[in-house]
Amino acid sequence: MSTLEEIYSTLPDTPSPAATVEEADYRARHWSSPVAGPLKPGTAEHKHAVAAMFRETFNPYKPSVIAWPKLDPDTLRRVTSLPIWDIAVQTEGKARLRMAAYAAMIDDADMKDALSRNAWEENRHKEVLSKLVEAYGIPMAPEPPYKEPKDTEWAYLVTGFSECVDSFFAFGLFALAQRSGFFPPELIETFEPVMQEECRHILLFANWLAWHRATMPVWQRPWFELRVWAVWVFLAYERIGLATSIDNDGNAHTQDNNFTLNGAADVSGIDVGFADLMDLCLEENDRRFSGYDPRLLRPTTTPAIARAARFCVRLFRPVHTPTAGQPA
Repeated sequence: MSTLEEIYSTLPDTPSPAATVEEADYRARHWSSPVAGPLKPGTAEHKHAVAAMFRETFNPYKPSVIAWPKLDPDTLRRVTSLPIWDIAVQTEGKARLRMAAYAAMIDDADMKDALSRNAWEENRHKEVLSKLVEAYGIPMAPEPPYKEPKDTEWAYLVTGFSECVDSFFAFGLFALAQRSGFFPPELIETFEPVMQEECRHILLFANWLAWHRATMPVWQRPWFELRVWAVWVFLAYERIGLATSIDNDGNAHTQDNNFTLNGAADVSGIDVGFADLMDLCLEENDRRFSGYDPRLLRPTTTPAIARAARFCVRLFRPVHTPTAGQPA
């Protein structure tokens, strides 16, 4: 198996590593197709644009040269105590394998290229997290063996929709950690390219999904849509509870599958209301997608659920009625 550096050196059509950090960061966040007119899913124009977007917005950072900032003891405690590191590393490892397996099934050259690159970037995310864990001495449970999925399409759908959900909330939590000063600016800046890369990943997934629906035979559509609904049910069930793993010393590690939904206090140190958190998630979601061609589709289900939930919370929020002598 090649190392990530070897894969990087042979990856085709990537920007030069000599490009400045600012240039690479700008390219990763801004892209428009030179093709005029609509980019309708199922057309060659849409398909070419999706592949070009993912290829041309590639950020050439290397995990092996990331300078992780030195943290003061209090910040280090906050970072190491977050119940996410085991599941984060393992999720990226599974995502790489699942996306690579699905990419191998695709005959279309453009989509195969885009999904293969996505798999490569998932592997890079895993290395970034592994380097962070190593730098800050975070205790980890042994990683399970990563196996090829038996149902490749199901595994890819679960991974894609899961990333759409988790990234939406992660955008808000990341901004909250930045605005509150709970994490130092150096750590925020170091991890920022990974966050934006997740935006690219779910942008690719949303447009792959639309392309796949538009190009599949009509008779396959009902079964596919049934599977999509089943994935959403599975993800809802998965996020209900906690997962626990044991390290080599017999210590239990609690992994919060639902951290992206309820971790506001953990990354800010303050009590944030649900509706306010949804405002921030929606704001950050729009901001991160704003630099990409508006003709490309965005993930819509999680933002729509967030808006509905926010509306309901504010609609049914108890009205405070001050008693005599209390301010209104």
